[in-house]
Amino acid sequence: MLELTKYFSAYDVWSPLFLVSSVLVIILYLGITGPYRRVFAQTDPVPVAKKLMFISGVLLLYLAQGGPINLMSHIMLTFHMLMMALTYIIVPPLILLGIPSWLWRYLLDRKPLRRLKGLMHPILMAVLFNALFSFYHVPVVHDYVMTNYAVHIVYYIVLFVAAMMMWWPIVVPVPEWVILTDVKKMGYIFLNGVLITPACALIIFASEPLYATYVDKETWIQAMGYCLTGDPSKLLAAFDGPEFFNWFSPVEDQQLGGIVMKLLQETMYGCILYYVFIHWYRRESKEDDDIVDTLPEGQLHS
Repeated sequence: MLELTKYFSAYDVWSPLFLVSSVLVIILYLGITGPYRRVFAQTDPVPVAKKLMFISGVLLLYLAQGGPINLMSHIMLTFHMLMMALTYIIVPPLILLGIPSWLWRYLLDRKPLRRLKGLMHPILMAVLFNALFSFYHVPVVHDYVMTNYAVHIVYYIVLFVAAMMMWWPIVVPVPEWVILTDVKKMGYIFLNGVLITPACALIIFASEPLYATYVDKETWIQAMGYCLTGDPSKLLAAFDGPEFFNWFSPVEDQQLGGIVMKLLQETMYGCILYYVFIHWYRRESKEDDDIVDTLPEGQLHS
């Protein structure tokens, strides 16, 4: 990555407001799961590993949406896809798993969230997220969203909520909200991998640049205006376009972006698949041991 502060202000590169907000969220979380845990009913100590998952999720979300990756995502499609993978594939399960079950029970007992239970059908959630993700990467849609700030913010929020809902059936930490058996969760993960593939394939195998945001100077300046302070046309007038900052040709950058997205998605799904499989295997082994323990001694040796 080029030394961005040579060309842009530290405020533009690091988004201090987003950073402070992320730190405040982490402090609030540590307070609720630490000294103020006694305010909630039937709580258990939160393991360090669970706290680290939540903190990692929040910090990765900041890096993707507020740090240098966010700025670079307006310059190179590779960083855009890295930002998408972090925000919608890696961050949601970390945050969901990082929140303890007793806190989830408290939140889900609120009337607005209680009503969501009937809508959380796994197939619907998988189709909704992957449809929104794929639709966003249709070239005309992508360029429109990238150059219209209000639409950009709303679409990203909706996509993040859809991503959280897509991940919920897999990593749900509240037993009474469990919808799928572990075996079905494995199939659900595979389904999500299949549904996201066409969008990645479109980007990887395209023989020409698909997105004006990364090749047309005027479109690029308009898109950059939402992550820069000051007049973007004056700040960027000295550059020929995004290719000034790009190490690759537009087509190579586009192909690499699709590969990055697919690899990170497959890696994360593989890790979650392993997590679900180990959980299923341990539970099955424990149930087998319990059955053996209940058998009369004569039957054990028959």
